[in-house]
Amino acid sequence: MADVRLDTIGKTYPGGVRAVDGVSLEIADGEFIVLVGPSGCGKSTTLRMIAGLESITDGNLFINGKQVNNLAARDRDIAMVFQDYALYPHMSVGQNLSFGLLRRRQYPSLLRSLISGSYRRSRHEERASIRKRVQDAATVLGLSDLLERRPRELSGGQRQRVALGRAIVRDPSVFLLDEPLSNLDAKLRGEMRTELRRLHRQLGATMVHVTHDQEEAMTLGDRLLVMKDGVVQQCGPPARLYEQPANRFVASFIGTPEMNFIEGVIEDGVMFKADGDVRIQLPKDRWPSLSVGQRVTLGIRPEHLELVSDGDAMFTGEADVVEQLGDRTDVILANDHRRMTARIASGSGLREGDSASLRADLSQAHLFSVDDGENRIETT
Repeated sequence: MADVRLDTIGKTYPGGVRAVDGVSLEIADGEFIVLVGPSGCGKSTTLRMIAGLESITDGNLFINGKQVNNLAARDRDIAMVFQDYALYPHMSVGQNLSFGLLRRRQYPSLLRSLISGSYRRSRHEERASIRKRVQDAATVLGLSDLLERRPRELSGGQRQRVALGRAIVRDPSVFLLDEPLSNLDAKLRGEMRTELRRLHRQLGATMVHVTHDQEEAMTLGDRLLVMKDGVVQQCGPPARLYEQPANRFVASFIGTPEMNFIEGVIEDGVMFKADGDVRIQLPKDRWPSLSVGQRVTLGIRPEHLELVSDGDAMFTGEADVVEQLGDRTDVILANDHRRMTARIASGSGLREGDSASLRADLSQAHLFSVDDGENRIETT
């Protein structure tokens, strides 16, 4: 396998469109890293630069310590899996799996075999080697009984396994996965997420995965790199990004349901005031340097809100949406000033149209600067 290093790489398209701007990242040998962000944020362009499918405008890319900016894609020892599977419909599963090996010319050519006088033995050994690698990949992915089938005879999940298998048989230094689960339904996506994690553990491979689905990213990645407008917003383990988002964008993008945001102003040092008679006493030990008149945005995750009586309320409104999700319930309360989403335990008896009040666990809250969106709590 291999380590990968991006040193302030950038991509500018004709017309001055800056798709990727100064991305730096070190990916350890055997690490599973996920590039995540909304459509158009530059994550797929970054992946394609690693693959050699897009030229690098500025900065440097290293694979196993070797600078590869100008190295052809076929010579980078990487394998890429796309969202559309890219399987050959007229070939069997086994033929699709072996095709990548033949295209890479990993085996002696017919001419060399003829010159050496060992045509029969050489061809036999080549076929045996290919067959073994295909069978090994099929075993890992549960495809052993499907090797004679055509792609049209497979389910979406099975087709994606074949696409992964075609990468595995090549035994590359780096696996690049470009939204490989986006064409699957919700149930299959869940199954394939589990499959990818198991596959990563089994292979010990270096994997770079691109997705716009933050739940998929949180499930798969050892680390996440969040991008917006071609710029890295934050990089770190999923739990850190969830608990210590660097800015309002990361806080809003990571987590389902989305974090609640209330914009207001600081009064009397630690008193937060917002429209709708919202006045909240903030814990001074969390934000000791707040100043009177400072405009900030209070961020509260839905699971850090609870139903309370009116006297203890931070927010009161009407239950606009009540979604029963088995062991939990998602509630959206609305009033004339804002909407707040809370995730509460089932069994509250709350129904749509009921009046309800919420209180926040402020020890889990966040404050973001209105000016630049940065989190006021220092992240480590």
